[in-house]
Amino acid sequence: MRHSEHPNRRDVVRHGLAASALVFTPSRLFSAIEGLYEPQTPGRPWLAAALKAERWLTASAIHGPNGISWPADPTKPKSVSPDLYNGMAGVVLFYLELHNATKDANALTMARGGADFLMSSLPDEPGNTPMGLYTGVAGTAVVLSYVHSVTGDDAYQKGLDRALSLVSRAARRNGPGVEWNDSTDIISGSAGIGLALLALSKQNAINARQLALLAGDRLIERSQVVGDGRTWLISPQTPRNYPNFSHGTAGVSYFLTHLSGLPGSKGHLEAALAGERYLQSIATETPNGGRMIYHSTPGNDQLYYLSWCHGPAGTARLYRALGSVTRDPQWDARVRQLALGIQHMKVPERSPGFWNNISRCCGNCGISDFFLSLYRNSKDARHLAYAEEIGHDTLARATAEGDGLKWIQAEHRVRPELLVAQTGLMQGAAGVGLAMLHLDAARERRGRLVVLPDDPF
Repeated sequence: MRHSEHPNRRDVVRHGLAASALVFTPSRLFSAIEGLYEPQTPGRPWLAAALKAERWLTASAIHGPNGISWPADPTKPKSVSPDLYNGMAGVVLFYLELHNATKDANALTMARGGADFLMSSLPDEPGNTPMGLYTGVAGTAVVLSYVHSVTGDDAYQKGLDRALSLVSRAARRNGPGVEWNDSTDIISGSAGIGLALLALSKQNAINARQLALLAGDRLIERSQVVGDGRTWLISPQTPRNYPNFSHGTAGVSYFLTHLSGLPGSKGHLEAALAGERYLQSIATETPNGGRMIYHSTPGNDQLYYLSWCHGPAGTARLYRALGSVTRDPQWDARVRQLALGIQHMKVPERSPGFWNNISRCCGNCGISDFFLSLYRNSKDARHLAYAEEIGHDTLARATAEGDGLKWIQAEHRVRPELLVAQTGLMQGAAGVGLAMLHLDAARERRGRLVVLPDDPF
């Protein structure tokens, strides 16, 4: 969730259900949404909300000879991209999770159509094609793996094999290891690509684990020693230090932690722990016993985001992974402290930590998913209640279009005037719909189908 010194709230949500949501109580809001889907969704308001997001996504789809695609911005039909962040790969994951929740054949048809388009987008040779988890072919491989697991169709296994072959051939030796570009991070760099390789290591013929280990070796070499800790910059071209999950030390350390249990791992856990010591050295304690880590330096060491990208909801993933690997309870305690840091900022109230963003990356949905993860692991009903409170706020900020819902928001804190309703996973309706399905799963005691490689919960 993005920060502004002068947070804005839209004065009016434009029309339809979204406008009425501003004056409805949560129960009345649920009744209004769910009523449109009776008798299909009795007693399942979060599913009803996901189906409203699906209506808008279906209306935004482009059907072509290579399959189904979705523009990132439906008002710009040429904004189709295969990536997992803003692009259409994330929409495929939403439809797979919707099929998991409803067994609706049409949802699976839409997912297959999107997967067909993704396969058609794969080049024959790596060339300059991006390879990142959220920006390139590694993300496509993850999506095709899920489509194959659900459908059993060998065509998607072949597509997965093609994608992983591209990732393998694109790796370049550098120093003691490999890298794909100048980026170290989760979104586009070696940490994210390495996580995809680990997640898919049992589903392909390439030596994915060895390639991931080599990526970890190169990342250790690229670290910068600070006191008794280590930190990672995104790239030599980006001197700003983003310490949290998506672009910085928390994300790289998370990947290195996952490498530590593999045969042949040398120094990866030690480097991850050094990264954690750096994070500990710059953490801020909140009055309620929580912890937060600032956005970036230089200049933004008083700026705090709250969600997946630069906030506690993302950085907590490192501590969850450290707890799983070391069995040391201190790391679970750090997860709880980071959760308290979010609550200190009074999300979803319009507080100094709030920005006009409801996304999985920067806003509401990243936070609600984090607290749902805490609920799944602890069974503490307070975590579920908090996640649902954020879900209510997310619905109250929707805009109706036709018989669907979309979310108009500012993706970039520094460009508050750029308001767009997107389709994708990390900044759009697919991500919101996925968050709604996760809330429904918690109520229905249903497991999640889609768990991305950077999710330790």
